[in-house]
Amino acid sequence: MAQALLIAEKPSAARNMAKALGGMSGTYQGTDFEIVALRGHLYEYVEPAEQVDASLAEKYKSWDLNNLPWNPAEIQWKRKASTQSGIGEILRTLESKAKGAEEIVCAVDVDPSGEGGLLFAEPLIELSIVPRKLTRMYFTDETEASIQKAFVARKEIVGGLHNFDEYKKAVTRSKFDWLTQQFTRVATVSAAQQAVLRQGRLKSAMLLLVGEQKKAYEEYVKKPFFQNRFKDENGVVYTDPEQPQFPDAASVPQTFHASAVVVDSKTSKSTAPPRLLDLAGLSSRLSGKGVKADQVLAIVQKMYEDQVLSYPRTEDKTITTEQFNELLPLANKIAAVVGVDPAVLTHRAPRKTHVKDSGAHGANRPGPKVPASLDALTQKYGPVSKFIYEELARSFLAVLAEDYLYESQLGHVQDYPTFKGSAAVPMSLGWKQVFFEDKSGSSDDDEAENASGLGTKADPFVFEGANKRPEHPTMKWLMKQLEKRDVGTGATRTSTYAEVTKAQSAKNKYPLMSEQRGRITLTEFGEMGYRLLPGTRIGDLGMTEHVYQEMREVAAGAKTTEDVIGVVASWVTQDIQTMQRNAAAMRGELGLTQAVIQKEKAEGIWAVTREQVRFNREWSGYRFTDAEVAKLLAGEQINVTATSTKTGNPFTVHGKLGPGEFNGKPTFGFQLVGFGALDASGQELPPESWCSHKFTAAEMKKLAAGEKIFADNFVSKKGNTFAATVRFGTEDGKAGKRIIPEFGN
Repeated sequence: MAQALLIAEKPSAARNMAKALGGMSGTYQGTDFEIVALRGHLYEYVEPAEQVDASLAEKYKSWDLNNLPWNPAEIQWKRKASTQSGIGEILRTLESKAKGAEEIVCAVDVDPSGEGGLLFAEPLIELSIVPRKLTRMYFTDETEASIQKAFVARKEIVGGLHNFDEYKKAVTRSKFDWLTQQFTRVATVSAAQQAVLRQGRLKSAMLLLVGEQKKAYEEYVKKPFFQNRFKDENGVVYTDPEQPQFPDAASVPQTFHASAVVVDSKTSKSTAPPRLLDLAGLSSRLSGKGVKADQVLAIVQKMYEDQVLSYPRTEDKTITTEQFNELLPLANKIAAVVGVDPAVLTHRAPRKTHVKDSGAHGANRPGPKVPASLDALTQKYGPVSKFIYEELARSFLAVLAEDYLYESQLGHVQDYPTFKGSAAVPMSLGWKQVFFEDKSGSSDDDEAENASGLGTKADPFVFEGANKRPEHPTMKWLMKQLEKRDVGTGATRTSTYAEVTKAQSAKNKYPLMSEQRGRITLTEFGEMGYRLLPGTRIGDLGMTEHVYQEMREVAAGAKTTEDVIGVVASWVTQDIQTMQRNAAAMRGELGLTQAVIQKEKAEGIWAVTREQVRFNREWSGYRFTDAEVAKLLAGEQINVTATSTKTGNPFTVHGKLGPGEFNGKPTFGFQLVGFGALDASGQELPPESWCSHKFTAAEMKKLAAGEKIFADNFVSKKGNTFAATVRFGTEDGKAGKRIIPEFGN
């Protein structure tokens, strides 16, 4: 067995380590090593009802708000291995290698949230592996030099896995977020509509931001104003902010005359290229072209696996010196693919603003394998791939172009010096020849580009203005708001956005938002969710900041995970009251006058198709027990004593789980197979009574054997007594066996 077992986060990282150290196993500077690769998170938390003692399982399954909040002390925090293909083999390999290693090395990504530490520690803890020695490799990127340096400078983790600061930090966030699924139950039940309203830190932040912005956009009332201003022959406008505003043009006094322009200053200025892109920035720029976030996620991942692009799920906005030096020799080749003239790429030294020796994977950028052309990308990955590659290629190439240079000119109207104007005269386009600037969100105070600069003479005119309409929410706008508030990472923002905007389908029955070429609107479910959020803790945009501060304190040993997650219970209690108040207003605002009683659901893996299913736990007044739910999921038939909605009388049927139809719409749940119960061998039994006649044991035996019996005390629905010969059998076109009368003359 190897002296040191390096555990990498994913296969691609393992390959980079093997390249740097001389193989997947071997000796580097006197230390025997072997490398194994995880594949992201290998474990996940089990369902709430499985996290507690059996006596509490029903409480944790129930969506009744009287069963909330959950008590974190009751939760056992059980994990199960992921059901993804290949995970079992990864775990078996890890277990066999780790148990014989003298030293286990945490060689996963280093990130501020500690997520790498969590996915490293999870399988070791679940497999009951206690490392003899535990160390950490800290590397800024996956270049050979960084990996070699990190391997030599491994730092020991004292106190074991549970004392590993990165693990403590990330598991706190993980448990906190798991507990927030209670808010989904609160929102869903409070809304009292037939929809599951998913709530979580990031989803709720998105809903609240979009809902508020959409409201401001729709409630905008234009308020025009008129004011005296000047304009010169080059179109530059001169403004005096102290000038009064009038409600109409006729009210503006005409007291000014034309005058010369005085140039007060001319200053040479420059701007550096925009910062490099993360996944959210990339997806935002492409949203205006109709490219959906889930398309970007899927295609970028494929291109990364083929080394056409760098690792996409990174938080970095800069690249390291090694990464810069690795990509620099490919610059001309990349430029040829995207149609950039290499002659403008003259800034070949690293920029301090874009190249920093910190971070992990570096910002999103082209990979080491340069495609032959954009057409070649399209043929392999589809039409969206060329847009993705061009954005990332131009973003990187802009760093190699010179600064944009311009002359800032300031001036005033000679006879009316309080009227001032400005212009930005381009001198050298620099990086603007390579990367197309994002103008959204620019201020009215920004100097407008004007190739001619200030003019020589300005004429007075009546300017018509108005209060500015709030911007319609777009993906680009939303991502900027989330970034400004430090809610989520670029990758999580993009993946969550893809989830909440995904078109309604069997897998996504209740999308919260819809997007059309980047413009966002709320769906009917999103409207409900948004109106439930005001005043709630889950809707508080400061929650993420709070959680991350608490995580840092846990990592530093100042707090425990139990301290941090303990507050969730009180937040749930508060939000139950707040959401129920909000729900009453919501139903009025949206015209949802009828509150729908939420039916309790059961869920699990249906043995027939091996798919996750969810169905009503009650059928015709009968609630399935846990054992019956298990049988239904296993594909078995069960007996049910239900209640007739017409007569209120009990009746016995047998049925099983499966697809059905109601009011012309497909459904899934308990399907009636036949009336009466089944015996231990699965044979249908006759009912104990029919038309008020209770069958004797002898009559039951005859009916079960297919024989006929006669009775003269049957009672009809109208209360009339009648005689008939009956048998227990089947009728054409009707499910199962039933009592069938045969009347004489």
